[in-house]
Amino acid sequence: MNRFIRCCLTPLPVVTGLALSGASGLAADGKEKADQGHRHRHRHEGEDERYRRRDNAASPSLSDNDEHLTVIGHGFNTLNQPIGLSRMPQDVLHTPQNINVVPQALMKQQNVKSLDEALRDVPGVTSSIGEGAGGMNGDQFLIRGFQAQNDIYEDGLRDFGVYSRDAFNMETISVIKGPSSEVFGNGTTGGAINMVTKTPGLANRYAADFSGGSGGYYRGTLDVNQRLNATTAFRIEGMGNENNIVGRDFIYSHRWGIAPSIAFGLGERATLVLQYMHQQENSVPDFGVPVVKKPGTAYALPITQYGIPRTNWYGTNNDQNATNDNMETARFSYKLNRHITFYDDLRGGEFYRTFAASKATCDQTCVNNYFLGNPASALVARSGPVGAGKGVGPGTYMAPLPYQQTSWSVQNVGSMVADFDTGFLKHQVVAGFDLERVNDVRSQSTYTRAKPYASLVNPNPYVGNLNLIPGDLNPGGLVSLAGIGAKDHTNGYAFDTGLFLYDQIWFTPWLSIKGGFRWDRWQTSYNATGGDTATNPDVHFHNVSSVFNPNASLLITPDSHQTYYFTWATSTTPTGMYVTNGSVPIRPPGNTIADPEKARLYELGAKYSAFHDRLGFSASLFRLEKNNATNSDPVTGQIVSTGDTQRNQGLEVSVGGLITRGWNISATYALYDSDTTASLTKANVGKNVQYVPHNQATLWSVYDAFSGKPYNIAFGGGVTWRQHVWLDAANTARVPANLDFSAVISHRFNSHWKVAMNGYNLANRLNYQSLFSNRATPSAGRTFLGQLSYSY
Repeated sequence: MNRFIRCCLTPLPVVTGLALSGASGLAADGKEKADQGHRHRHRHEGEDERYRRRDNAASPSLSDNDEHLTVIGHGFNTLNQPIGLSRMPQDVLHTPQNINVVPQALMKQQNVKSLDEALRDVPGVTSSIGEGAGGMNGDQFLIRGFQAQNDIYEDGLRDFGVYSRDAFNMETISVIKGPSSEVFGNGTTGGAINMVTKTPGLANRYAADFSGGSGGYYRGTLDVNQRLNATTAFRIEGMGNENNIVGRDFIYSHRWGIAPSIAFGLGERATLVLQYMHQQENSVPDFGVPVVKKPGTAYALPITQYGIPRTNWYGTNNDQNATNDNMETARFSYKLNRHITFYDDLRGGEFYRTFAASKATCDQTCVNNYFLGNPASALVARSGPVGAGKGVGPGTYMAPLPYQQTSWSVQNVGSMVADFDTGFLKHQVVAGFDLERVNDVRSQSTYTRAKPYASLVNPNPYVGNLNLIPGDLNPGGLVSLAGIGAKDHTNGYAFDTGLFLYDQIWFTPWLSIKGGFRWDRWQTSYNATGGDTATNPDVHFHNVSSVFNPNASLLITPDSHQTYYFTWATSTTPTGMYVTNGSVPIRPPGNTIADPEKARLYELGAKYSAFHDRLGFSASLFRLEKNNATNSDPVTGQIVSTGDTQRNQGLEVSVGGLITRGWNISATYALYDSDTTASLTKANVGKNVQYVPHNQATLWSVYDAFSGKPYNIAFGGGVTWRQHVWLDAANTARVPANLDFSAVISHRFNSHWKVAMNGYNLANRLNYQSLFSNRATPSAGRTFLGQLSYSY
């Protein structure tokens, strides 16, 4: 007979009226989330569980004779949470890598509405405006200064779409720092982002909330979880959102989404979860303001640092971003016995996009007019920087051409987690395969009327109809890229076959090593056709790479509350990985295929869950090295191989949990020392890696006063700070430091109703969130949002 021992090491206070939430994604609320999401195995003398801390991140299935010790901590202490994917079966505490988790409790207190907002609580993550000659946008992140746009995962499977991800279906978000090719495959130089979705549980729950406030902001969400029988449950999430941006003219976003799911076999040996997600958006892309060098100064800054209003938007009424994103997922797990569990995760995705944007460029004439006494004559080109590629004459502006994009992807990951003994040694082996295919097709359009210049001081977006037509009807209007030519149709695909294996071996209850590898065969193809084929023949590229990425870790766990580790890990990013979120997947320098990027991580860390698991502390020292670095050309936007060797090293610390009953805290700090250690451009050697701040910190704390009383009130807030960052490899342009103060106050009328008010950027500072080599987007100004929530 199953025996469950649930030990609450701390009380279960309701912080700002929020139930605790775990990361399993298979629970519905409060106690069930804690039971399933925070489950981990503490060690007991004489029991095999001392070596096997395998949680049920992918399935809560249990065998008849299993004995489990379930420890319920607090939602802000994320060390005891599972990471949310079967290939990393240990909880955060016992995984030898720096992992920042954004828990559901924190997202609710901050009223987080998107992935981008959630990641502002994670040091080392920077938003990029987007690279690629097509002017890519959507979620474009860098982790520790390195591209991660292809390293966004949902429940351990890649999310290949290029869109802004809403948070309505997110339970928790983990940022797994450093190379992780052993788990995720190619890429993951700086790290990977894994979102754990909300899925059914056996406790009925009905919740809804409505938010409204500054910037014409309106948002509603719905969450219904219904138990169908003893082992089956259904859940549906819904969202509708529309808003403008405070402090930015003419920018808006309208989106809606729905995410139904059904789970079979909850609590059984075999569990199947079926999910569907649809999100649709119509918005205006914001490519920010130009970065310029004032005469007589040492480096360039955003033009808004020199008196230009932060509200100025240099786009046109023809700009648009319409996305339609769909994902279908099936996750199956089967617990063969107490030693072996099998997992199989399958996902299909279909992504559609219509995109047109404007890139503001203030050239030297524009700069001189503005700073030298003639600001009325300072004009901004809205078609990108000056280019001189193949077929492009000097002085011709490179437009980010409108395009229509259709992508689809399929991925299947099968794995096995096995716990067994060989003599006195205890093992946990994870082995499996990973198959994925992604296709992308684009059709370029052109304007037959040139985009008018905009006034730098007082831009007017209403330029009339620019007469958008298919590119094949106007081949002379197509942008020509070096090595590619002027083409109106492009398509590409990538197919990856991956095999992975690693083993954690315990020599004693407190000493273990972990080692393994992943082998991948990465096949890519890219074709550019159409246009003026007489002067620019059709182009076809094909590349096949086989890569091998090993890793090794040493772990010391003196007791169930602390872990000390050293990790060495590698990753490889082959040419052509960015099929959907880079408009030129294969960039041929000369007529050759660029060598893949290779990264190495050395990390020494410590994690400690203290005060009966009320507070979790972590610290790590790391050194991350990358060879054959790629960069985005500021003129063409193409991803090119620089051949640079880059290094980022530093310290990251964090604390999260309960200070006292009802008083939670989440704080992080990062100190980075980055530079380019080798480059073909000798002047860049010794310069800071672009987008990497020297210091970065976050703090969030809320106190729940008089909990359970009619006059209860929860109040608190926080600050995020990021030191200035350089925008280019030569360190000739930068954005100033970001400093953002936020606050929340809430009141719960009873166990069902709550009202809250959030304030963001309370000092109304001019901050910059999304960055690129020659542009920066001002963050929203002072914003207030009210929220009314109901749950039952």
